[in-house]
Amino acid sequence: MKDLKMYINGKFVESKSGKWINVLNPSTEEVISRQPEGTVEEVDEALDAAAAAQKAWAKTPAIERAKYLNKMADGIRRRHEEFVDIIMREQGKTRTWASVEVAVTADYFDYMATFARHIEGEIIPSDRRGETIMLFKEPIGVVAGILPWNFPFFLIARKAGAALITGCSIVIKPSQLTPENCCEFARVVDETGLPAGLFNVITGKGSVVGNALAASPKIGIVSVTGSVGAGESIMKAAAGNITKVSLELGGKAPAIVFPDADLEAAAQWVVDSRIGNNGQICNNAERVYVHKDIKAAFTDLLVKKMSAVKVGDPCLDDSVDMGPLVEQRALESVEAKVANAIRQGAKVLCGGHRVGEKGYFYAATVLDNVTQDFDIVHEETFGPVLPIVEFDDIDQVISWANDVEYGLASSVFTSSIDIAAKVSRELEFGEVYINREHFEAMQGFHAGMKKSGIGGADGKHGVEEYLVTKVVYMDTHYE
Repeated sequence: MKDLKMYINGKFVESKSGKWINVLNPSTEEVISRQPEGTVEEVDEALDAAAAAQKAWAKTPAIERAKYLNKMADGIRRRHEEFVDIIMREQGKTRTWASVEVAVTADYFDYMATFARHIEGEIIPSDRRGETIMLFKEPIGVVAGILPWNFPFFLIARKAGAALITGCSIVIKPSQLTPENCCEFARVVDETGLPAGLFNVITGKGSVVGNALAASPKIGIVSVTGSVGAGESIMKAAAGNITKVSLELGGKAPAIVFPDADLEAAAQWVVDSRIGNNGQICNNAERVYVHKDIKAAFTDLLVKKMSAVKVGDPCLDDSVDMGPLVEQRALESVEAKVANAIRQGAKVLCGGHRVGEKGYFYAATVLDNVTQDFDIVHEETFGPVLPIVEFDDIDQVISWANDVEYGLASSVFTSSIDIAAKVSRELEFGEVYINREHFEAMQGFHAGMKKSGIGGADGKHGVEEYLVTKVVYMDTHYE
């Protein structure tokens, strides 16, 4: 078992609390490491260090800041397989998914480095003679980054990359379920020579560390990826200081299949979008709406593909399509949601059960006889379960797709540009995928509507989250 360390002001430390939190391998339920249980005092120490370091960092030319991000990317690539193994052990990703996550994390740091020459202000025409109005973009200050367990490594880059390139410093709290990858990444940061205090890692309980970060008057923004409940708690904690929040929360993505779609391709895209990361992505396809004219044919394809999904321990078998759910509570939640759907009248076409007696594995599941009023159509499942709902016409299905409290991702499968245009205009989701799987690009903007969040990440709009605007009115008196 490995003892992890926090990273505060350029030093690797244990918690002054003397307490530890165990980390389990969700495939075996064995303890694989333990993390320090951070305290409010240590949060304050990290924030003080971050605030002190940020002042000089903001004055450092962005092109120099970018060099550190490139070094981080290089460091990740040198330790690619090590990080892949860590993510597989502590989070349960398949080797393919873990490898993609590590590679994209390195690419993301390189991508964020390119914004060094693209953080731009404006010159605005004045109504007065001899006056120039200048709009500056400046760093928001200290960032609190609270990470989820489902993409624990990539989310480091998504938050820290944008923060550091804009001249901010950051204090990160990894999920207590998956802290090792972040603690090890701190060693990559340390090797780059990044000035102390700019990047900090505090492990521990969200109720202690996360709330202390969000409630602190020392931060400029708290960026959170997690559940709606976590987002609500963070907003309440941040409210006392009117601190800016950026929240990427839950989702209940619809996949809508029209009669003119390529059914074979659509079925594969829907399956890929349901079982990715073991069904634990906020923009996974959570429900599929199928037109009545193709319901039987599409359902047969879907069941065939979902039945073929191979489930197992990714650390022992590289060929598995899905690993475990992340913890016992996640498994119990999925089991309860499927059982409730069956009580409401759903029919299990495949799956619908736990796999094995050890580890938190659940079979890829398809549910039929589901109607719009079922709980499983509205509540986020966060597991490899796909309910099928039959629809008659386009306006009906758009209304049903929008009839949830979430608004993150959605997809449409059709060969008609008219249908694609209408549905994409009227869907109330931050992302619409047409004839492809659900998976965003780093140069896009990953943002949701409704309870799926506030603000967003990626691309130039994601960088803007970490900047504040200052307007200078300069009267030269020359006229």
